[in-house]
Amino acid sequence: MRERIARHRGDRPAAWHTAEEPLDVAQAARNVQTPTLLLDCLSLWVSNLLLAGESEDRMLAATDDLLAALRERGGLSVLVSNEVGLGIVPDNALARTYRDALGRVNQRVAAASDEAYLLVSGLPLQLKGQP
Repeated sequence: MRERIARHRGDRPAAWHTAEEPLDVAQAARNVQTPTLLLDCLSLWVSNLLLAGESEDRMLAATDDLLAALRERGGLSVLVSNEVGLGIVPDNALARTYRDALGRVNQRVAAASDEAYLLVSGLPLQLKGQP
């Protein structure tokens, strides 16, 4: 895994700055001084919030705070997430809670975004925005 992480970091352009923040991504976004921000990924963030004991209401409030931070900073923001609601209903409560919470966060982010894409087998399907 360490080799994989090192390879991914080596593949990034030298001008990229990496900030790792497991919970307060809104504050991390406010600290970014570059015109473009790539947040990868909402799925892990929601998992971190869930495992930290945050309620879904708190996750949605944190999402609203993140969206406000992105509006304040201007520039281009690209947010990456996973679509986990296309499969069967999970058989355990934690997985169902995660699936539902991430789905609501994704909906809120997509509603606030100018464009939204779903990537399937490496092919982008534009869900929202001008082609």
